Amino acid sequence: MSKINILYTGRHPEILETVVRLINQNENWNGFGASSNKEAINLFNTVNFTIVLLGCGIPEDEEKQLRDTFAAINPECTVVQHYGGGSGLLSNEIYAALAEANV
Repeated sequence: MSKINILYTGRHPEILETVVRLINQNENWNGFGASSNKEAINLFNTVNFTIVLLGCGIPEDEEKQLRDTFAAINPECTVVQHYGGGSGLLSNEIYAALAEANV
């Protein structure tokens, strides 16, 4: 089974680093992080992501731009809001997104 690619994008560097580290603790997941829309879109164009987690600090207009861009590039990718709250909630968000994507 190949690893599931997950992109986390958010504006707080410490949270971004922590979330990517937590994602990568699961042997079946491959986490990537982006701190700007430009970086997130560049990664999205080069990696086949199954899930994108939108973290804190992203202005509403930029979040809409990301959602629209991701849907245009890969409509099969599931984009969800990450609310924080620890590794248990993160895992639950990812498992729910995987179920939604039928993975």
